[in-house]
Amino acid sequence: MMYKIESAKVLKEIMANYFLGMKSTEKKYAWCTSVGPAELLRSFGFEVHFPENHGALLGTSRTAGDYIPESSKLGYSNDICSYMTADIGSFLKKETPLTKHYQLDGPPKPSIIVYNTNQCREVQDWFNFFGKELGCPVFGITPPRHLDEVKQEEIDDVATQFRNLIPLCEQVSGIKFDIDRFRETLKLSKEATDLWKQVLWTATASPAPISFFDATIHMGPIVVLRGTQIAKDYYKVLLEELQGNVNKGIGFLEKEKSRIYWDGMPIWGKLRPLSELFIQNNAAIVASTYCNSWVFDAFDERHPFESSAKAYTEIFINRSESAKEKILSGLVHDFHIDGIIFHDAKTCANNSNSRFGMPQRLRETLGIPTLVIEGDLCDLRFYSEGQSITKMETFIEQIESSKVLI
Repeated sequence: MMYKIESAKVLKEIMANYFLGMKSTEKKYAWCTSVGPAELLRSFGFEVHFPENHGALLGTSRTAGDYIPESSKLGYSNDICSYMTADIGSFLKKETPLTKHYQLDGPPKPSIIVYNTNQCREVQDWFNFFGKELGCPVFGITPPRHLDEVKQEEIDDVATQFRNLIPLCEQVSGIKFDIDRFRETLKLSKEATDLWKQVLWTATASPAPISFFDATIHMGPIVVLRGTQIAKDYYKVLLEELQGNVNKGIGFLEKEKSRIYWDGMPIWGKLRPLSELFIQNNAAIVASTYCNSWVFDAFDERHPFESSAKAYTEIFINRSESAKEKILSGLVHDFHIDGIIFHDAKTCANNSNSRFGMPQRLRETLGIPTLVIEGDLCDLRFYSEGQSITKMETFIEQIESSKVLI
């Protein structure tokens, strides 16, 4: 009998309602980067749209390839973020998968656009493009980058930038800033992200009840509905189901021959075939850098500015190589990992961690095999499917052989 996560039915309804809500012309929308200050924006009554989420939708629907060339005509390189080039191309062609699925002409028109360069510099160019095209005010947050440890002076810097956003939010929303409303929104985010972390950590069990591929779908609410009761309630439901499966010894694989960690971005247009490939080989991808990106341990409503500044600055993608290696080593231990796959995404250097010798160093320090595959988050021209499948199947055999020797 095929394994199914039953909560997916609830998820489908939640995500449909989120997108269908964009039809309302009465709401004011803020556009925000996916790891940006959504809680502060929600405290002003803004609904929030995340262009990266639309980029992922263009990837999963395999329509990104239709739109990236439109961005190229404006001089945007094929080597920069394919979320950005696909999203801009979609706007230029006036086409979007949102039309087919939700009868929307496109993403909602923004009243304010906010970005945080904690992930990459591309968001600055991307969001400023739309600010100019749509005649919308844009506010940028620029934290220190590539940190070993996040120090108090760096937290204070980002917290000040968050506070500097308040006057613009008040002006655009017509609502006076309310610290208690911000605290309440951040509290809901904290509760939801704690539940999301528990969901992901159910995969420390063997057999694991949720795979990396499942998690890329179930992460929807923690990305787009962070700071709402809806997200918190959903993860309660999902966690209860997954914990129940752990207690019954039920997982997405009956018998795991190997447990693998996925580092880097998903290959959105190939989620299903990749999931099937690993299942056929009894290899369980049980943890990932990507899905952990929305675990924010630092949130604390008692100190909303400082704690959200810390949470959004200490994310994995914004850390030094040595800090990343330390985090990955801990996850390899917690999830009983037998091997790591590094996805080197051609257009996402910031979330590709194989370019400065990390796979080799971790192979030496952890004593487990590592593999680098080349691909991309949206631009499938950079993904050689046949070659990659061969490499991954050989890698799985290598892991199994090494386990037999042990």
